[in-house]
Amino acid sequence: MANEKESGQKDIERFLASEGIQAATKTGHHFKQEGIQPDMIITSPAVRALATATLIAEQLKYNTDQVHLNDELYEGSVRTLLQVVNRLKDDWNKVFIVTHNPSVSYLAEYITHGEVGSMVPGGYAHIRLAGDEWAQVSESTGELIEYKDPASYDF
Repeated sequence: MANEKESGQKDIERFLASEGIQAATKTGHHFKQEGIQPDMIITSPAVRALATATLIAEQLKYNTDQVHLNDELYEGSVRTLLQVVNRLKDDWNKVFIVTHNPSVSYLAEYITHGEVGSMVPGGYAHIRLAGDEWAQVSESTGELIEYKDPASYDF
């Protein structure tokens, strides 16, 4: 959850609200409890997305200097997000992509044909892919293992 846009402020400059800070921290803590460690964290350059990615990384003791900004993720269409996924390095098994609705929700549904709806801030879709190459990710090539939002974490 981001703060409302202030007069003259660009959307990309919006900060996380306190609820968003809590959600991102809870998500990072959930990943730590579950033993989920990414090979790479990629985020939109929006201030709120970078803050979310950084808070998650901090909970996981992931080097925040290694969080990668990708300009294509800000206001990217489903097609653009899929192209970002298709260019990921094949030696990365677990990748966290921190970006925006509605495109990220649509992408998760496109890849899995699962029902995600509209992801809430701090929520995530865990997708298992059929192949070993990111370039092969396309429609219905993944399985939606789970969709979680911070309200559902067990702690």
